[in-house]
Amino acid sequence: MLGDFITRTLLMLLGYAYPAFECYKTVEKNKVEIEELRFWCQYWIIVAMLSVTERIADIFISWLPMYGEMKLAFIIYLWYPKTKGTGYVYEVLLRPVVAKHETDIDRKLMELKARAWDLVAFYWQHCANFGQTTFVQMLQFLAAQSSRVSSRGSSQKEEEEEEEEEGSQDSSSQRRSKPTRESSKKRPPATPTTTTINRDISQPSNPTHVRVQAEDGHRDSKAGEDGDSESQLHAARLRLRRSNSRPD
Repeated sequence: MLGDFITRTLLMLLGYAYPAFECYKTVEKNKVEIEELRFWCQYWIIVAMLSVTERIADIFISWLPMYGEMKLAFIIYLWYPKTKGTGYVYEVLLRPVVAKHETDIDRKLMELKARAWDLVAFYWQHCANFGQTTFVQMLQFLAAQSSRVSSRGSSQKEEEEEEEEEGSQDSSSQRRSKPTRESSKKRPPATPTTTTINRDISQPSNPTHVRVQAEDGHRDSKAGEDGDSESQLHAARLRLRRSNSRPD
């Protein structure tokens, strides 16, 4: 595991970092040498081809011993000043194959570009339609949710108003019932109240009634006495008249 990590690190440094720096120095020279620029262009072409093919080759031949070390040695062989294997690999192995199939590769690339644009247009249209439909569905969903929320709010308000009305009615009935309850609690039963009232009324009325009766009796007695005296006077007058009318 440690050897694999070291190998990958050396590949990044010696296969990409150092050649990139050398290519930069070649490009930035006052007088660019075409051979050196050609050399580095060939090198990057080979490295790009290796990067594409090794993704598939690693699946089948990565189990070989010293596989990473062999790739590192091949990369160093390509740019090392004494070997400069880039020219040999490019001129002998890569160029003949690419030149032979260049027209086919160009045609395939053009077909792939056309298919890619068609796929992009198709998926773009599909995504646009899908986005439009989902946007409309979202708006409809939000409208439905808002209507539900508003209906729920109105129903809740109606319920609250009904509850408030019921509460007010209950409170008013309770307020009305409280005085009656308090009066019923304070007042004694009906029968004792009548008796007490009658008693209260009858008790003070008895002395007045007795006084009135006594006064009436006294008046009657006085009237009787006056009547007796008058009758006696009348009888005496009659006796005097009779005595005067008799002859001597």
